[in-house]
Amino acid sequence: MPLSFYWTTFDVSSLLPEDWRADITAAAAEADFRAFSRTPVLSREAADVTHISRGRVRADKVQQRLPWLYKLYRSEFLGLAIRARQEPVDPALDNRYGVVLNVQQGDSMRFECHVDSNPLTGLLFLTDHPAAGGEFVVGHNPTAVSVEAVERDCSVIRPHAGHLILFDGRTYPHYARVLHSGSDVRVVAVMNFYTGSYPESTRPPELNRHLFGRS
Repeated sequence: MPLSFYWTTFDVSSLLPEDWRADITAAAAEADFRAFSRTPVLSREAADVTHISRGRVRADKVQQRLPWLYKLYRSEFLGLAIRARQEPVDPALDNRYGVVLNVQQGDSMRFECHVDSNPLTGLLFLTDHPAAGGEFVVGHNPTAVSVEAVERDCSVIRPHAGHLILFDGRTYPHYARVLHSGSDVRVVAVMNFYTGSYPESTRPPELNRHLFGRS
């Protein structure tokens, strides 16, 4: 099966403030850690998986605790998104989901196997994981439904702190592997971008109802 998934990587370490690691550590410690129910429409988990344990720092908390990250999302990172896409790109107008933090702690959490609703996603890795575990995995088969199916044929991207990757995740299922150490913590900033051909108005209303209780 020909591979059509690709991503663009930028080393944005020089754009981050001097004390960014301390800021991220403090923000991640306040994450909401629990078993999240599978996402409607977008989930590609196996039928018997109803919840996935992970941590989340909501967009409003990101704006309060990490104002520099929110600013970068709407300025320098937006410029890199335009460069990667080579067409007009917009950040989310709805601040409830523009940029959030996903946090994994210990060896029992991972991120849901899913596809995206937005045409361009940015992942800013904020922790390093030189040993196995915590990799971002993208399946080459767009019909794959389950972590096991994705793992049979996939691309694997290891997190490097300060690296931003940009990609279109609407077609190929992807997820984040569990960490191998019970003391390890993985933090990534997830950013939603939209284009003129696929504007924010195309976001499925089921997502907002699932996340916020209303569209």
